[in-house]
Amino acid sequence: MSSMKKTRVRFAPSPTGPLHLGGLRTALYNYLLAQKYKGDFILRIEDTDQKRFVPGAEEYILKSLNWCGLTPDESPYHGGKYGPYRQSERRSIYKPYFRHLVKEGHAYYAFDTAEMLDKKRKVFESQGNTFSYNAQTRLQMDNSLSLTAQEVTSRLEKGDQYVIRFKTPADNQILEMYDEIRGEIKINTATLDDKVLVKSDGMPTYHLANIVDDHLMEITHVIRGEEWLPSLPLHWLLYEAMGWKMPYFAHLPLILKPEGGGKLSKRDGDRLGFPIFPLQWKDPQSGVLNRGYREVGYFPEAFINMLALLGWNPGGEQEIFSLKELIDLFSLDRVGKSGARFSKEKAQWFNQQYLQKKPLTELIRLFQQELKKYKVNNSTQRYNRKVVESVRDRASFVHDLWEKAYYFFMPPLQYDPKAFKKAWHKESFYILKNLTADLSKWEDFNACILKKHLRDFAATQDLSFGKLIQSLRLALVGDLQGNDIFFIMEMLGQKETIKRIEQLIQRAPQ
Repeated sequence: MSSMKKTRVRFAPSPTGPLHLGGLRTALYNYLLAQKYKGDFILRIEDTDQKRFVPGAEEYILKSLNWCGLTPDESPYHGGKYGPYRQSERRSIYKPYFRHLVKEGHAYYAFDTAEMLDKKRKVFESQGNTFSYNAQTRLQMDNSLSLTAQEVTSRLEKGDQYVIRFKTPADNQILEMYDEIRGEIKINTATLDDKVLVKSDGMPTYHLANIVDDHLMEITHVIRGEEWLPSLPLHWLLYEAMGWKMPYFAHLPLILKPEGGGKLSKRDGDRLGFPIFPLQWKDPQSGVLNRGYREVGYFPEAFINMLALLGWNPGGEQEIFSLKELIDLFSLDRVGKSGARFSKEKAQWFNQQYLQKKPLTELIRLFQQELKKYKVNNSTQRYNRKVVESVRDRASFVHDLWEKAYYFFMPPLQYDPKAFKKAWHKESFYILKNLTADLSKWEDFNACILKKHLRDFAATQDLSFGKLIQSLRLALVGDLQGNDIFFIMEMLGQKETIKRIEQLIQRAPQ
């Protein structure tokens, strides 16, 4: 890669809804490349399609990037505040460029109404063909190529509505393009249609605004999703028509459903129980709330690590990378051509790895925030430390710590039916009654000593030690899951242990 020109990349989302997993990966790869070469990472909101604008979408994009630590390098000033570039505020910038294209014969005025276009489509369909506005049909249409110069001037002066279309080369030209991921791409220009560059409201379409902005912002690498690959020929031809230096193009592979066979969608997330948005999103029209990775409990650094490897392979066996390591190792030639299959289990594994790496003091702080949710505020720092140390190896998320340790802070509110059926039998009532009498005499509630006492108690009562422990676990936890039972007893202490056993005795049938 040439070091002659400063690397400049842009992430250019449309504010038409929440940022999808794939969109954020596009931002990440742009960011990594810019950081690697000490370049610039620019955020540009492509809001030329005002009809599809969704309130709150731009703010959501900014918050998502901020949560992931992908901070844009330029923040232009917009009427009292700083923010991203917005194409809607750059409308006047594009006029000289589309006028230049018309003047040089690379674009033309098209006055066709929606009704005229619909009628033409129906004629083609009746003949078993598909209508395309291109070199074969453009002279049959109502445009500045089929009209005289005088007619065109008259129509413009009258204020007739028009769009401006790109004039695709008509000579069966083989357009040779290059993609940094896919290599050489060839296409016959006869297969292309004359895309609209400027809409009837005077607003440029994505295609024109995109290449003008990329040129003016000196973008060196256009890294975007595979869905924009069909637009590459038009953009390539626009660069050639303007006589501008071409940026490097790279089209990223799709993120696929867990089972493969198609792009990952919100429907897949709903169906299989995982988010596809980085942050929570509330649809402004339906009011439907969709949880994001942040709300599910993912650490941003784990999320970024997982996302980076969905389509990019650094080589070797290492899977856990800091952001700095990702920056140092990232290159477009290691990005795959084929789609990357998403795995909910793998995503959770990444978060688990980062949770295990967290300093214990940080985990305790996060766990204490969980305790506040459940109105637990009477435990000590020392107590919380022991609890976290005992369950952290089995947790993937901070909320798992609570789910695996709730019984250290509150007695069972109910008993799992399956566990109760397995652990409670007709002798249990009397066994636990006798046990509470014995427990009240044991002064040392150390886990090792408790284990010996309970073995002795089982022997004197002629009981199965395993069955005794099951009944005891049911009393203390409400289930047959959980930590080492002797550790639980030590942590709860004599008084709370006896209290919970007595609670089970009262609630269970005799």
